[in-house]
Amino acid sequence: MKSSSKASYDYVPVPAFEDNYIWVMADGQSAVVVDPGDAAPVEKWLREHGVKLFAILLTHHHADHVGGVASLLRTFSHADPIPVYGPAAESIPVVTHPLEGGDVVKLAPPFGDFKVLDVPGHTRGHIAYVQDVGGDDLPHVFCGDTLFASGCGRLFEGTPVQMLASLDSLAALPDDTQVHCAHEYTLSNIRFALACEPANLDLQAWDVRARGLREQGKPTLPTSIAHEKRVNPFLRADQAAVREHVLASASAQGVALAAAGSAGDRLGVFAAMREWKNTFR
Repeated sequence: MKSSSKASYDYVPVPAFEDNYIWVMADGQSAVVVDPGDAAPVEKWLREHGVKLFAILLTHHHADHVGGVASLLRTFSHADPIPVYGPAAESIPVVTHPLEGGDVVKLAPPFGDFKVLDVPGHTRGHIAYVQDVGGDDLPHVFCGDTLFASGCGRLFEGTPVQMLASLDSLAALPDDTQVHCAHEYTLSNIRFALACEPANLDLQAWDVRARGLREQGKPTLPTSIAHEKRVNPFLRADQAAVREHVLASASAQGVALAAAGSAGDRLGVFAAMREWKNTFR
């Protein structure tokens, strides 16, 4: 799947497990791999395309994002060690270059620089990588399990305050930023989004388009920041329609959930919405 960027390399979502994507950036000779939880599909792709593994970027410590790194390093080690970048605030033994927000990963051309954002919430030390290669090329963000197409990650270690701030930092990126998240959760996320904002015409159109892509066996990613701001309820907690449906659901599901959003402020609505999503079917 080629990005709409004019860059001299491709952004390829390599499927893994049941619904993971391992993102590969490749220029025909070298590849940068993001969150390789499983080595086998990455090894297969690299060998089929005759591409050398150049660097690995990790967003957080969960096994489905880091589990394949050690095997890849053993298989593709060469004279120059393969650098592994990852969050300094998490314990990931394979990381050789620990990072925190504000750091910049400088890779050789054509891959360029990746600015690091702290985006805790899903995990305590989760980071994202923002690639802005300049010129006519689109910016890109690799956001792991923080921002999904029409959704956001579950709060395993962080708080609603942290996750909302992380989503705000991603939403502040340029509108044309291409969003490369790590799971194909889009159709289930859209079902939930429609429960939060059923009259959203952009969301209704996206539902049709996303279903069509999946019926053809195509990924729904990447999306864009502008698109997410139109259809993602977790970026729209300040919208009256979202507030109405989320708090109605909270009230119907009991005191504990209703209390999270009883004040009706943006954070309360977001917290209630995230709790509702945890049990939504």
